[in-house]
Amino acid sequence: MSAYPGQDLFRTPIKVARRLGASKSGVHHWWVQRVTAIALIPLSIWFLFFLGALVHTSYPMVLATIAQPVPATLLIVLSLCLFWHGALGLQVIIEDYVHTRWLEITLQIALRFGAILAALACVLAVLAIWLGVVPQH
Repeated sequence: MSAYPGQDLFRTPIKVARRLGASKSGVHHWWVQRVTAIALIPLSIWFLFFLGALVHTSYPMVLATIAQPVPATLLIVLSLCLFWHGALGLQVIIEDYVHTRWLEITLQIALRFGAILAALACVLAVLAIWLGVVPQH
């Protein structure tokens, strides 16, 4: 029984069974944003040390370092987590502060397209180095 009279009239049995709130999606978005944030902590620390180790290194040596399996994999995972986390955060900002429906939809589509395009560009760049497609001058 609800604390507010009449509130139970709007709850359907399937809604109660699935434990979904008013958003109809539960807390999936919230959890994914937290998981990507936690994943970004060690990945960002690794990335800073990785960049620090490459500061005074020649271009061919940087390519050779990135072409190793562990750094290449970690760079791909970092890119995917970074753009996914950023897109989730910007999605919430758009939902909260853009009140014109057509503009909100347009921004959401542009956000998704931009995040996917940028993540794809990063992944393809790392794969090109990893697979030896990038020439070493």
